[in-house]
Amino acid sequence: MSDRGHLRVVRGNPTEEELAALVAVLTAVAARRAVDGGARGDREASRWADRSRLVRQPLSRGPGAWRASGLPR
Repeated sequence: MSDRGHLRVVRGNPTEEELAALVAVLTAVAARRAVDGGARGDREASRWADRSRLVRQPLSRGPGAWRASGLPR
């Protein structure tokens, strides 16, 4: 095994306390994602990815229905 860690400081000179705080935050985020069910646990599904928009909506009846059919829902 290598002695190299998973994190690398690219710029600056952080103290041990600052590095410990960073590792604690990253560990908490990883644990929350594992509990929530993956990387998309916090986010809502995109409207672009929602396939229900491809299903035709029911037709409306009554006066002005033809005009309302061209309006966004």
